[in-house]
Amino acid sequence: MITRRDALTLTGATLLFPRLALPAFAQGPAADSLLQPGPLGDVWLGPADAKCTIIEYASMTCSHCAAFHKTTWPALKERWIDTGKVRFTLREFPLDPLATAAFMLARADNSARYYPITDLLFDQQATWAFVPKPLDALEQMMKQAGFSREKFEATLKDQKLYDAINAVKERGMTVFKVNSTPTFFINGQKHQGETSIDAMEKVIKPIVGA
Repeated sequence: MITRRDALTLTGATLLFPRLALPAFAQGPAADSLLQPGPLGDVWLGPADAKCTIIEYASMTCSHCAAFHKTTWPALKERWIDTGKVRFTLREFPLDPLATAAFMLARADNSARYYPITDLLFDQQATWAFVPKPLDALEQMMKQAGFSREKFEATLKDQKLYDAINAVKERGMTVFKVNSTPTFFINGQKHQGETSIDAMEKVIKPIVGA
């Protein structure tokens, strides 16, 4: 469980994160329950009737997740999502308070720029996630997305948003047994760890009949 003290310790920031208050979820995962969205809803790419559905649980501070989004994601999106064969969503599984903060910022404005912001933060991860003052670096990064200081601070103080993101993580852990990032569910089948486009296509092609 992430506490306010954890947030301050790990980020070295003076800005207070809201305290965590998670709902309890029942045990016993079911394949169709994977498609049930969290409190903030899922941001889907690709058509609802695609034969193949991919759900990724990731952390914004995970180097393996960043590597996937740098090396595999562009080809996956171009070949399979943009062509209507695959439907994809990225779900929050923050491994630390800084990753929670990054997801909160991506979810600002009702998730209107969810993928542009997550793509930006994955692409530039080394410049904000692994520096002496990461929250300051994150604020500078978000200026590129049009965030003023006031908007940046207000977003990170949003208790409802904070709780909702961590509820997605909690459900991922308790219901779907996610314990590392990235974790992918491809038509309900669990695949863990960074993966290449070739490896992913070996799973996708039989599903879509390619």
